[in-house]
Amino acid sequence: MKRTALALVLSTSLASPALAYTAYISNEKGNSITVIDTEKMEATATIKVGRRPRGIALNKDGSELYICAGDDDAIQVLDTKTLKLTGKLPSGPDPELLALSPGGETIYVSNENDNLVTLIDVKRKEQIGDIPVGVEPEGMAVSPDGKILVNTSETTNMAHLIDTQTKAIIANILVDGRPRFAEFKKDGSELWVSSEVGGTVAIIDPAKKELKQKISFEIPGMSKEAIQPIGISITGDGKRAFVALGPANRVAVIDAETKKIEKYLLVGQRVWHLAFTPDEKYLITANGVSNDVSIIDVANLKVLKSIPVGSFPWGVVVAPK
Repeated sequence: MKRTALALVLSTSLASPALAYTAYISNEKGNSITVIDTEKMEATATIKVGRRPRGIALNKDGSELYICAGDDDAIQVLDTKTLKLTGKLPSGPDPELLALSPGGETIYVSNENDNLVTLIDVKRKEQIGDIPVGVEPEGMAVSPDGKILVNTSETTNMAHLIDTQTKAIIANILVDGRPRFAEFKKDGSELWVSSEVGGTVAIIDPAKKELKQKISFEIPGMSKEAIQPIGISITGDGKRAFVALGPANRVAVIDAETKKIEKYLLVGQRVWHLAFTPDEKYLITANGVSNDVSIIDVANLKVLKSIPVGSFPWGVVVAPK
């Protein structure tokens, strides 16, 4: 190959643009979904949806967005190509968070007002069962192998581990006050549960079904009451975790192997949930009181930009464009 041709190939490969993704933000009081282009780092659309949208999730190929419309007692379905609502799935009263089975065939929904986890068959669009859990169920997670479903109950202060085959609770693990979110490491070795009022993140061994340790947070000049862990995102290699700290307006960066806090990143007000882009280049946070999202450069641990969205952003998911 001639030198000029080789130089052209190298320059082309080095100049190739970063992958572009689409982020979806649920706006709890705006009754809307904001769509963000992560390459342009700007909002491109706002779609009106049902009342009080909170938990959101994408199906396996990213073609549908499932929306917990809490005050409508339903899971709405948004076509991500047309950005039109195409229907709804049955739910119990006040659905708050949802998780999909690894194959995408089943949706698990926490229904805050009836202390049940509802199971929905995606293809049939039918409710196929309920699992009684603790008081005020919220956090939902499914183990990478699909065998364990986790629900956190805010008032009972427990993480309920459920066998997805038998639909029976196999362990009730006590955590600190008001557990809000659960997240597995990608290899399934650990389950992380955030406790908003307790101010901690519990690390659970799902195989032994026991609590291993807790992570606490301290920010100079800030009261412990203001530090309220909510959303959790763990990198695919399991080496680093990010925890949204609510009204502390910060995201904690944690070495997920040593469990030591590396840094606190200042973001918008009342940071709630967060999500990586699929390449883990960016982390996007929903900031509920400042009505914006923050874009974090994961490699350099820097906040790059704030993007205005709707009223009281709550949930965030990201899909390939």
